[in-house]
Amino acid sequence: MRRVIIGLLAIIGLVTGLAWLSRDRLGEMVFNRAVEASYGKDATAGLPDGLHVILCGTGSPLPDPGRSGPCTMVLAGKQLFLVDAGAGAGRRIGEIGVPLGKIDATFLTHFHSDHIDGLGEVLMLRWAASGRKLPMPVHGPQGVDKVVSGLDTAYTADYGYRIAHHGADIMPRSGAGARAFTIAPGNGPHVVYNRAGVKITAFTVKHDPVEPAVGYRFDYKGRSVVISGDTAPTRAVSRMCNGCDVLVHEVLNPAMVGKISATAKAHGDRRIAKIMSDIPGYHSSPVAVAGIAREGKARMLVFTHIVPRMPSRLLHPYFLRGVAQAYSGTVVMGEDGMRFSLPARSEAIEQAELL
Repeated sequence: MRRVIIGLLAIIGLVTGLAWLSRDRLGEMVFNRAVEASYGKDATAGLPDGLHVILCGTGSPLPDPGRSGPCTMVLAGKQLFLVDAGAGAGRRIGEIGVPLGKIDATFLTHFHSDHIDGLGEVLMLRWAASGRKLPMPVHGPQGVDKVVSGLDTAYTADYGYRIAHHGADIMPRSGAGARAFTIAPGNGPHVVYNRAGVKITAFTVKHDPVEPAVGYRFDYKGRSVVISGDTAPTRAVSRMCNGCDVLVHEVLNPAMVGKISATAKAHGDRRIAKIMSDIPGYHSSPVAVAGIAREGKARMLVFTHIVPRMPSRLLHPYFLRGVAQAYSGTVVMGEDGMRFSLPARSEAIEQAELL
C-alpha cells in the first residue's frame, strides 16, 4: 500500500511538473506568434487614396486613463501629419499601429502644456523608428522655435546615449529632434503647407489669454478636414469649415465643470474651484460647437479634447444635451483610436476603431 501511495505521489508530481512546463511552453508559443503577427503593423497600409483622420488623443489636462492628451493624425495621400502631441501621444500612436517613423511633419495649435508635453517622446520614437537624416519639421505659431529649442536642449544628452549605444548609422545625429517653422501672424487664413496636392491652411482662433492660437484646415483631392485647436466659440471656425467633410472640434461641458467647481468650493478648495470656474471662458460648449458646425455646413462633427473626463458612455447623452437640436448632421464623441476615412473625389465618410 505504501508503495502504491508513493507511486501515486510520484505520478502526481510528474503530471504537475509537466503542466507547469506546458504553461511555460504555451506562454512562449503565444508570445512568439504575437510578435510575428504584430511586427511591422501599419494601420495606414492599404487605405484608399484620400484624407484619413486618426484620433490619437482625445483627452485634456484632467487625468483620464482612457484618453491620451490632444493628438490628431491626418494622412493625406502618402503624407502623414500630426496635429499637437499631448501626454502619451507617442505610445498611443504605437498602440494604434501607426509607425512613428512615417510622420512627415507636426503642426502645433498653441503651447499649452497638454498640447506639447508628448512631443519630446514623439520626436525620440520617430528618430529611433525611421533612421531619418533630417529632423522633424514642427510648424506652429510665434514661439514654436523656443519650444523646439527647449526640447532639443532637454534631449541632447539622450541623443548622445542612443548614438553611443546603437551607432551613428542606426541613429544618425542629423535626424534627431525637430526643426521649427513659424507660422507668420496674419489678418486672415493663410496657406502654410502646399505640396503634392496637400494644402494646409492656418487660421486664428480665440483662446485668450493664449495668443497666438490657431486651427488648421487640410484639403486633398476634393476632401477637407478642419481641426479647431482650443478655442472659445468663434465664427472663424465655421468660416474655415465652409462645407468641410469633417470638423474636429474641442469641447467642454460647462454644467459638468460647474458642478466640479461648486463641489471643490464646498470642500474648501478655493484654488480648484477658481480654476474650474475660469476654464469654460476659453473653451466651447457642446451646443455652441453644434451651432458652429451648422453654420459651417460641416457634414460630420467629431468632438475631441473632451472636458471633463467621461468614465462611461452612459454620460454621453447628458454631455451632449441640446446638440441634436442645434445640428442635424452626424455627431461623434471622439475616442482614442477612431479613424475617419474620406476617399478621394468621393462623398463617403467611413469610420473605424483601431483600438
